Amino acid sequence: MMTKNSLLVCAALVAGIASAQDTPPDTPDALVDTRPTMAPDIREDDLEIDVRLRRGNAVVVPVPISNPTLGSGLVLGGAYFYAQTEEQARVQPASVTAVAGLYTNNYSKAVGAVHQSYWNQNKWRLTAAAGLADFRFPLYHPEGVTGDPRIEWQVDGSFFFARLSRKIASNWYGGGAVRVVDADQAFNVAVESADFDIGSNLRSAGLGVLFEYDSRDLPLNTYDGRYFTLDALFNDELLGSSRTYQSYRMAFRSFHEVTESTVLAWQAQACYRGGQVPLWDGCFIPLRGFSATDHIGRSSVAGQAELRWRMNKRWGFVTFAGAGKISQGFVERREPKTIPSYGVGLRFTVLQAKRINLRLDFARSRDSDAVHFSVGEAF
Repeated sequence: MMTKNSLLVCAALVAGIASAQDTPPDTPDALVDTRPTMAPDIREDDLEIDVRLRRGNAVVVPVPISNPTLGSGLVLGGAYFYAQTEEQARVQPASVTAVAGLYTNNYSKAVGAVHQSYWNQNKWRLTAAAGLADFRFPLYHPEGVTGDPRIEWQVDGSFFFARLSRKIASNWYGGGAVRVVDADQAFNVAVESADFDIGSNLRSAGLGVLFEYDSRDLPLNTYDGRYFTLDALFNDELLGSSRTYQSYRMAFRSFHEVTESTVLAWQAQACYRGGQVPLWDGCFIPLRGFSATDHIGRSSVAGQAELRWRMNKRWGFVTFAGAGKISQGFVERREPKTIPSYGVGLRFTVLQAKRINLRLDFARSRDSDAVHFSVGEAF
C-alpha cells in the first residue's frame, strides 16, 4: 500500500511488482517487508530456465489480483534478470530490474520500478524502489462520526526507498535504509484523530538501520529455514520530513518440512510507531480475512501458522489460522480486541523450478470474510 513507499504506497506497489515475480506482502506493513524477494534464488541446477537466466532474460507478466484492501484488478509487470557466471549462480540470486503498473476496480492505480543487486558472493545486497500511486481504501469511521460505517480514504503520492546491507556473520546481515514519501490524503467526510496525523499533504523523510538473519532454502516458497528481521526508521524534520516520528518493526518466520509433501510455516511480528505518525504509516495486522485498513494502530502484534500440502507437482492445499491485536487504534469506538483469522486455500504451481504458486485463499475473521488471489505465498 502506500509505501506494502508511504508504508502504504511503497508496500502495496512493491507488492504488486513482486506479485508478478515472487512473494507479495499481503498488507501495508508487510507493505514492507524484509529480505529482497524480487529475484528468484538462482542456484546451480540442470534446469533450462536457470541457463537462460545466467545469460540474462526479460520477462513480461500480466497478473490478476484480488483482495479486500484494493479490490480486483490487474498488475502488468516486466523484469530483466541480469546475466550470471556459473560461479555467481551457485552463491547468489540474479540481480534484477523490474517495472510494473497496477489498476483495480476501485480506481486505485500505481506505477513503479524496483532494482535489486547481489554481489561479492552475496555479501552485499541492494534494493531500491521508486514510483507513483493513487489508492482508494475503505476505512471505518473513527469514534463519534455517524452515518455509513465506511468512508473512502484516498492516498495519492510518490515514493523513493533504498536499503543496503552486508553480511556480517554466517547468515546475519546488517545495513541502512533511506525513504522519502510525498503523500496527499483525503477523506470523503470530515474526520479527527488524536493519535495520527491526518493532514492533507505530508512528507516523510527518514534514515534507518536493519538487521536480518536468513537461512531459508528458497525465499519465494520456503520448505525449510528461518528468517528474522529487525528494522528502525527515523523520520525527522531536519531531514525534510513534515513531522518527526519513528517506525520500528520485528518479524520472525520459521519453516519446517514435516514430510516430503507437507510444510508447516509460522510467523510472529510486532510493529510500533512513535511521535507524530501519518495515518498511512501506521501499524497494521498482516492477516487475511479483512481489509488491511480495518485495523490501524500505533502498535500491533500478530502471529499465524499455515500447513501446506502438495497434492501433486502442480496442485496444493493449505489451511491457516492466526490472530492479531492493535493498540491506540484509529477507530477508537472499536475496543482493542483480539482479531482472529482462519481459512483454507488452493495453490497451483506456475513455475516448478522456483516453486512459484498462484494463491487463492478464502479467509474469515471476527466480523468479515474475504477472498485473496495473487502470486506467491502469504509469507
